[in-house]
Amino acid sequence: MVRPSRGAARAAGLALGVALDQLVGDPRRGHPVAGFGRVAGALEQLMHADSRARGAAYSLLLVGSTTVLGAAVERRVRRGAPALETVTVAAATWAVLGARSLDREAAAVQALLDAGDLPGARQRLTHLVGRRTAELSPEEVARAVAESVAENTSDAVVAPLVWGAVAGVPGLVGYRAANTLDAMVGHRNARFERFGWASARLDDVLNVPGARLSALLAAAAAPLVGGRPRDAFRAWRRDAGAHPSPNAGPVEASFAGALGVRLGGRTVYGAPGAPARVEDRPVLGDGRAVEVRDIARARHLARLVDLGAAVVAVAVASSWVGRRGKFVEVGRTAH
Repeated sequence: MVRPSRGAARAAGLALGVALDQLVGDPRRGHPVAGFGRVAGALEQLMHADSRARGAAYSLLLVGSTTVLGAAVERRVRRGAPALETVTVAAATWAVLGARSLDREAAAVQALLDAGDLPGARQRLTHLVGRRTAELSPEEVARAVAESVAENTSDAVVAPLVWGAVAGVPGLVGYRAANTLDAMVGHRNARFERFGWASARLDDVLNVPGARLSALLAAAAAPLVGGRPRDAFRAWRRDAGAHPSPNAGPVEASFAGALGVRLGGRTVYGAPGAPARVEDRPVLGDGRAVEVRDIARARHLARLVDLGAAVVAVAVASSWVGRRGKFVEVGRTAH
């Protein structure tokens, strides 16, 4: 009897998890990532100090324990039938991906703009971005959606698939833990400038491969959204380095080039009533200004990138060979 390799089980789990995310999306209640966020928030209250060292310990404790737990679970299920490992990888993949939720939020903003409900679109946009939205024009709302779709396609879909392909369950959950901490404490403000430094830097490092793959896939898919790969590559090469984020820059620039639009520019942050923080972001791409109709094109491009990333992840996982080789016979020792 031939036993499938661990790589085959992992690949099948990744594919099934991607399908679950597309079909089911995030649960309304009891999401594992939300539970992790509650634990992280409570621990931050206990550990917080204006100290990089304290913040590094916080990040190491949460990301390290999550990764170790994922490794322990994966090690245990490997002792059973390959189907058990497939189901476990699928569950972890579904839990950490956010493609369906991201597209749903972008579609909701698009529908409100199409209906002429600008105040509603501005409010719904707050589900996607941290910038001030109350005074944005329809075109500025559309630009914000396109930028968020690009960046979050990398963060919430491509990067976790990369780590799932090369490291299985611990890679999936460890990456999502780091990315969640960055969203919670990786801010440049008085409270988190030092405490959140380690979480932000760890997230930067872990997102390097996913961001580059996202940019590459966006360029490759450009003809399917009316763009040209060479425009995406040119924007990536020329403009990405000026972006304040080492990972959002390549992805947003490639999306801008692929869509034939300009992203970036003036962005205002800060809660209503609080002092505004204005960032003059570099312009990415050399096309026309973003229009409301481009939200649908950005969503389509994101779905193509998601699909490409899933294919790459499954292929990489399938080629993984354990210590016993690609296939072993049950009941016999491989030599």
